[in-house]
Amino acid sequence: MSDATNGFPLDGGAAVTAAVAGLPAAAAPRTSATHMIANALRDAIVAGTLAPGAPLRQDAIARHFSVSAIPVREALRQLASEGWAKIEVNKGASVAPLCADEAREIYEIRSALESLALGLAMPKHTAQSLREVRALADEAKRERDPSLYVARNEAFHMSLYAPAGRPHLLEMLASLHRRGERYLRLKFGFPEYKGESDADHTQILEAVKRGDVAAAQALVATHLLGTGELIYRFLTERGGQTPPAKKPRSSSSRSRS
Repeated sequence: MSDATNGFPLDGGAAVTAAVAGLPAAAAPRTSATHMIANALRDAIVAGTLAPGAPLRQDAIARHFSVSAIPVREALRQLASEGWAKIEVNKGASVAPLCADEAREIYEIRSALESLALGLAMPKHTAQSLREVRALADEAKRERDPSLYVARNEAFHMSLYAPAGRPHLLEMLASLHRRGERYLRLKFGFPEYKGESDADHTQILEAVKRGDVAAAQALVATHLLGTGELIYRFLTERGGQTPPAKKPRSSSSRSRS
């Protein structure tokens, strides 16, 4: 994240132009200004364009999107409620810092809920749905772009649970995936762990195809708990700057994404 900025990158200059190149145009059809701004800021945070702790200046954001302060204020409140930003009295809004405890907790919750969702979904999977899951796993395995990998990884996991027929559960899982996007990107600091994660995806899918509910649930739980512990160590031991020392791979302590 060495190319991250310490503030919203709209204050002028060539570096600013490069920093905002990935942001959408001010007008986005069929979406409200609030949602458009929130999505743009979220994408910039995930991509590392906006660094943890960077101030989110309401006036600069409003100028960039050619809107009033109202949709910007609402967008910042939305991001704060989702954990992407924090708002402090007399200080304004800023990008929320990366937090080791939060990362681990997200994956602990995902472990419990995704095990439940997988158990509900497995009896309803078909040959066609499993082919689609396999294709998504292959796409995630081939992906090398961090931003695209986040989307591929989520698509694989959510496709496993889609047949469950539990819309509220799936909505909760989608929210947790969004909350964990910044942390999952850290995986690309240590590509050997991504390879283990891809192998885990294959094992989970094979258990689903066999109809072995207990094995599939155990695999997905261990897969997610391992990722949470990996990122927790990454952020606590090395301050998020370099990968943690690799621990021996075992059935109870394996690192995943």
